[in-house]
Amino acid sequence: MQRVTITLPEAVVLEVDREARNRSRFVLEAIRRELRHRRQQALRRSLENPHEEACALADAGFDEWASSLPDESVAEIVHLEGGEPVRWNPGSGWQTNES
Repeated sequence: MQRVTITLPEAVVLEVDREARNRSRFVLEAIRRELRHRRQQALRRSLENPHEEACALADAGFDEWASSLPDESVAEIVHLEGGEPVRWNPGSGWQTNES
């Protein structure tokens, strides 16, 4: 643990104290929730606007990419029988081959 000093408006502190017995735990939970939310938003933005290299990878196909990896790496990071085949379609996003 690390002690951190923050400055909040008195009204906010009073409101927190009315809601929670442990001010530090309350603030920690709020920070964790906000960090999770920001990561989710970043992922959503990334999926809506993929990087050029991700599009090139999608166009090349996952199997081709996986076959380019060293044999020992494939077994560790790629489960070829798992997942569902998808393809990036500009304007409509990631779609299954059935779409």
